[in-house]
Amino acid sequence: MAESAFDLVVGLGNPGPRYDRTRHNAGFWFVDAVAGRWGARLREEARYRAELGEATVEGLRIRLMKPLSFMNRSGQAVCPYVAYFRIPVQRVLVVHDDIDLAPGTVRLKRGGGHGGHNGLRSLMSCMDRGFWRLRLGVGHPGHRDEVVDYVLSTPPVRERQAIEDAMVRALEVLPLMLRGETDRAMQRLHTKTTN
Repeated sequence: MAESAFDLVVGLGNPGPRYDRTRHNAGFWFVDAVAGRWGARLREEARYRAELGEATVEGLRIRLMKPLSFMNRSGQAVCPYVAYFRIPVQRVLVVHDDIDLAPGTVRLKRGGGHGGHNGLRSLMSCMDRGFWRLRLGVGHPGHRDEVVDYVLSTPPVRERQAIEDAMVRALEVLPLMLRGETDRAMQRLHTKTTN
């Protein structure tokens, strides 16, 4: 079996039914979609404070993780896991919601700041920021003081569909990413298409 360019895909979100359908859980939605498409089973592992699983994508094996430590403490689950398995940060892909991108937009990048995202802030408090991110746009409420309520609310059907369409595009390029063809993956994701 060929070696994947990534060892771990982490979806950020909050555990529990109260948060399942909220915008802040877009990272969880993506990991669930990967598991569903490639037949992985996620199981809660208390010692890592996460749901974990493995998927094989076109012959490339990848670990999947949904931290159960809540968004603002994501690092408490991710960092010990990454340290224990000695996973280089450049082989970690973190998937998260992004209010600076419109619903239906998805972007891939490596490194950078947290942009006020508390899940990323938590990760950066305990690991180098050189990991890759898959940014799923969820839109912005318009006012900064409304952000918390906005990301912890359920998007209307049209926005949810746009987010899911973006996830489908990301799933389609995931094999490219796992083969290390990140430039091609970015080109595919970042190129606007007209219908």
